[in-house]
Amino acid sequence: MQQAGRAEADGVTLNKKQRKQLDLARKKQSQLKQRLAGAKKQLDDPGEVARLEREIIEIDEQIARIQQQG
Repeated sequence: MQQAGRAEADGVTLNKKQRKQLDLARKKQSQLKQRLAGAKKQLDDPGEVARLEREIIEIDEQIARIQQQG
């Protein structure tokens, strides 16, 4: 059941701000995964793969925190 300004996301009730944060984090996660796939195919900068993997882990943690807040 939805309340004013709240919605279900993955079984967790989130307010409008949390939904926006979650949407942005998921978009960034998707972009990072695409960049990681490209970086693995084209190893111009060996440190880039590790950096992108760390950023993905950070985004995953951010998504988990947002979902726990709801």
